[in-house]
Amino acid sequence: MSTVHGDADAEAYEVVFAAADGVGEDVVRMTRTPAAGPGGHPVYEDATGIVRAEISSGGEVRVLATSGGQQPARVLRARAVT
Repeated sequence: MSTVHGDADAEAYEVVFAAADGVGEDVVRMTRTPAAGPGGHPVYEDATGIVRAEISSGGEVRVLATSGGQQPARVLRARAVT
């Protein structure tokens, strides 16, 4: 899990992941869904619905697997989009 910078109840976040090659970062814009995650917090997803994460009011990000065998990248940080 990673810490969030901003409002944990925001409608959208930019979630920054470590790049797959280990160099740099990948930024994914995620918007709130009506779903709740396993911890009961809002679930956010990217435009494709493939990248999903639960973001708690305490500022924790938990990436959720959307298919079998998926290994989500490590979250570096998240920031609320206003």
